[in-house]
Parts: sequence; C-alpha cells; structure tokens
Amino acid sequence: MAESLLFSIAEGVLGKIASPALQKAIAIFDFKNQIQELRGTLTAIKAVLLDAEEQKAKNHRLQVWLDGLQHVFYDAEDVLDEIECEALRKQVISQYGGIKGEALHFFSLSNPLILRAKLSHKVKEIRERLSRISTEKDRFDLNVRSVNNGGAHMHSREMTYSYVNKSDVIGRDADKEKIIEMLMQPIDDKNLSVIPIVGIGGLGKTALAKLVYNDDSVREQFQLRLWVWAPKDFDLKKIIEGIIKDATGHSLSNFDIQQLQTRLQDTIKDKKYLLVLDGVWSNDRRRWKELRDLLSVGASESKIIVTTRSLEVASIMGTHPAHNLKGLSHEKSMALFKRWAFDEKEKEPRPELLEIGHDIVEKSLGVPLLLIILGSLLHAKDEETYWVYIRDSKTWELVEVEKDILSVLKLSYDDLPSHLKQCFPILSLFPRGTKITADDLVRQWMAFGLISSVREKLAMEDVGVEYVKDLWRRSLIQDVEETGSILSFEVHDLVHSLAMSVAQNYCSIVDLDTMEISERVRYVSIPTASLDEISNYDGVPPFLRKKTAKKLRAIMFQYIVDDGVITRNFARTCFSKCSHLRFLNLSYGSFEELPSSICNLKQLRSLLLFENKQLKKLPDAISKEFARKQNTISGKLAIVGT
Repeated sequence: MAESLLFSIAEGVLGKIASPALQKAIAIFDFKNQIQELRGTLTAIKAVLLDAEEQKAKNHRLQVWLDGLQHVFYDAEDVLDEIECEALRKQVISQYGGIKGEALHFFSLSNPLILRAKLSHKVKEIRERLSRISTEKDRFDLNVRSVNNGGAHMHSREMTYSYVNKSDVIGRDADKEKIIEMLMQPIDDKNLSVIPIVGIGGLGKTALAKLVYNDDSVREQFQLRLWVWAPKDFDLKKIIEGIIKDATGHSLSNFDIQQLQTRLQDTIKDKKYLLVLDGVWSNDRRRWKELRDLLSVGASESKIIVTTRSLEVASIMGTHPAHNLKGLSHEKSMALFKRWAFDEKEKEPRPELLEIGHDIVEKSLGVPLLLIILGSLLHAKDEETYWVYIRDSKTWELVEVEKDILSVLKLSYDDLPSHLKQCFPILSLFPRGTKITADDLVRQWMAFGLISSVREKLAMEDVGVEYVKDLWRRSLIQDVEETGSILSFEVHDLVHSLAMSVAQNYCSIVDLDTMEISERVRYVSIPTASLDEISNYDGVPPFLRKKTAKKLRAIMFQYIVDDGVITRNFARTCFSKCSHLRFLNLSYGSFEELPSSICNLKQLRSLLLFENKQLKKLPDAISKEFARKQNTISGKLAIVGT
C-alpha cells in the first residue's frame, strides 16, 4: 500500500526530531531522554499506520482512532516548533545582547527555569497522549506493513512533463462543431442566447469550451470574448469583477457593487460579445436573473456558453437545449491514454502493459481527466505488477456504481512521495478555477514547514518550485504557463475536490460569519471578500474568538477584500488568540498600525501586508531591519508587501 497522509505526517514529525536545528534545541534544554521516548512511541505507531489506513473503511472505531492520532501529531509538531523557536530566541539574545525595549520583550526568556518547566510539561503531555494511543492500537490487531506492500511503489521510468497544448484535445471535434453551429445561428428574439454544456466532472466541458472560444471563426464573429470562472455561490460581485478584468485588464476590487454594475454595462454596451461562464454550480434563479439583466445591454447577437454538471442549472440558464457531453469512445480513450502512459520514443508499447491498459481504459468511462491522470501515473512505472495493482483496485467499484471518479483519482495522490502528500492538500485553500502562482503556493509550503532542501546550496524557494513541477509531471495541475521566472497554473475542479477530500480534517473554508470551527482544523481559507451580505460584523469573525481557533496555523483570504474586512481588531484577535500561526494574510487591511501583540506569534513565518495603504508603521519589535536579522538567523519570519 502507498503511504497515507497520516503516515507522511508521522514521517514529518520524526524528520523534525532528527533535524540538526531541533537536536541543537533539545541539547540546549536538556530534553534528550523525553524526546527519545517520544520518538520511540511515534515509530511504533507509524509501523502499523499503513495497515490501519487500509482497514479503516470497515471499522468506525479505527477511523476515530486515526482521526485522534492526526490531531496529536499536529500538537506534537507545535510543541517541537516551540522548543526550536525558544532555543533560537536564546541564541539571538546571546548574539544581539544590545536589543532593548519592546524588541527585548519580544525575545525575553523571562525566567529560564520556568520556561524549561513549561516546555517540559508540554513534551510530557504529548508523550502521554501518544502512549495512550499506542496502547489503544493493540485493540485493532494491526500488522506492521511495508510501504512497498501491494505493489504501490515500483522501479520507475524517468518521469517527463505531462504538458499538452490546450487545443490538443482528442475526440471532441463533433462536439466543437455543434457548439459553433449554435453560436452562428441568427437570433429569433431579443432574449440573450445561452448555450449550456453539461456533463459529469472530468469529461472535458472546460476543454471543449476553450476549443470553441479559441476557434478562428468564433474570434471573427464576436467583438468581445470574455471568460469567467463562476464562483460556487454565484457571487455576483466576483463574476462582474471577473468580466470587467477579462475585458479591460483592470482589477476593480475596490469598487462597490453599484459601481461595478455601471462599469460592466459601459464595457459591453452595444457590443457583440461571447461570454463563457465556466463551472456553474448555483441554481439561484434570482442571482442569474440579476446578471442576465445586466448583460442584456450588449448587442442582440451576443451569446453565452455555460459549463455545468447540473441539468437543473442548464434548464434555468439555457435558451438552447443542453449539449450533453458524453464519454469518449474506447478507441479515442485508448488513443488519449496511450499518449500519456507511454513514451513517444517507443515504437510499440510492451504488449502485456498494453493489454492491461485496455482493461483500465474500459473502466474509465471515457473520462478524459481520468485517462490523463492515470496515464501520467502509469507512465512513471514499468513494472507489470503495478499496472495490475491499478487495474484491480477496489476503488473502481465506486466508479461503476456511483460514477464517482474521485476515488480513482486518489490512486494518483496515493502514489505521491511523502513530501508531496502533505503539500498537495494545501491546494484546497485556494479558490477553484483561478490561476495560482508557484510563488504564492511555495510561500505557504515554506511557512508550514513542508519544504526541506536535500541538496546543498539550493534555496528552499527553488525546491518548492521543483515540488510544483512534480505535480505538473503527474498531471495534478494544468494549464501551466512559464513567463520568465514566474510559473503559474490552474487546478482542475475535480483535483481541487480531491485536495479538499484529503484535507478535510485539517483544512477548512470558512466565512466571515462562521460561528465556530472544529478543534482539528489548522488551516482556514476565507472566500468572503465583501461585507455586503454579512450582518453585525464588528471586525472579527466569530470563529476567531472561540477556543478552537487557538491551534490555527494559517489564515488566508481567497480574494482581494473590501475595506473594513481586515480591521485592527481582526489583526489583534489573530495575534492574541492564534498563538501557533505560521502564515497570516493581512493584505488590504484597514489599519494604521499593527498591534504590538504580534510578538505573541512565536512561530509566525510569513506575514502578508500587500496594499495596506493606511499602514504607517510596524511595531518596533519587528521593524524591517530587525525582521531581516530574524529572517537571516532563524529563517522564521518573512514580512511580504511592506
């Protein structure tokens, strides 16, 4: 069986214990015996994790046990980080003994004996919790399993990039021509013409829409071509912003909804446009009517293409019969699969692999995304036993019965190396359908301690970019663009759902009015950018005031926020309540000064302050020069955007 996420987290904790930085910290505080005992218990638990993960689907008590274990692993990481941080503080004070005032308070060890006793108590608590969990594992009769069991990791061929041109889509020529034919039809009435493309996830609805959108005859037909990813809640403000930005290249995030509506109508008035609304989920008739009324000021020959998984959405929005996208034929499916699974250099694929490939393709229901990702997965493997392992996986039963391809996509996640298993779920914190830059993603991975440089003289940022490229090779990201040193990409909706599924115990999407989060959530992402539909907001989301926010490691926003969302009170609450934060996004804040309580965030590694136009100064303890020193000494704090 492949390593599970929990197995990877356990490896991460053990790796942290073995790191030179922590070993030095352990020596400073004389915790060697306690940490050795902790490591021994953790190693014993890790040995049976693979077997536990395989059996959990049939044993609810085992699933509960694993959930609790993940919680303890993260708490252990927090304690180990705190030990390392306090040791680094001691070194900094020793090296910069002249630091005074607030900065001295920031680095003060107070009473060293009290500090050591406090840290020792935390280590003891973690040891006892792990010891209890280790004892409980004996009830489940778990076996020690090797990572290689089940044929999950075999000798690999050299992995190549799984990049293909956007227009290189197999088996959709007839669908493309039919959609273009509908676009070219004259309008019989004054109603805005809407063509829905409907199909299950992964069938290639977006790819088909792109083929149509970029066709030369379509380019000639329309004065404006606009492409917008529809937010899941069909947020009108975000959609209008997206249309304007695509039409003009300008972001108007600081405009209110009324200003945006006026600018939208000025932009499209009397123009013949084609608008693609990609990935529509919402069946909210009211919001669609509002948008349709705004869009009606364009020329009467304007057209809209909607891609959706829902026939209900198609019936609400469409003025044409829905174009139901079907799976590829076996012949086309096999052609697509072979393109990704075998080297083009090979004149003829190995017959035994080709035969197994036919069986896998037969099970794939003609879903292009599934064929591409499985092909990319198998391209790196030349062992027949691994191909058989994929073909005979029990997860195909869900595809046959429930048309659920997510379970099969997870086979590609299961094959990820340990370091990528922890990195991949972080993709769930970014908004669906948007372009992500590698810099933004890598900054988060670094803040969370998920990147380690295994080669000398290679910067962590460069290692992180290699991680991103590895996801690219495996087809888990798409539409990758390299512009100079900037690498950007998109995440398919189903792959985003896979990331959310893997991360469901510790990553959460919350709103500004969310009352409370689970105590197991460590990373939160906030999609709310406006206060338009938020009542009684006093500058602090309710969940931040609850005890369950104490262990948060990241607070990020998915979109540029309106003025008044990130207040000084918001920042103060983050600093005082969330003492384990590693990553905090306070960009577009509406405050003049950061609260000095930021000194509470011992483990903060990345603080984003982009476009804080009212911000006049940082607290003396983290002045720019001091932040540079801190970053040089410990690699802990990077202040970006100041």
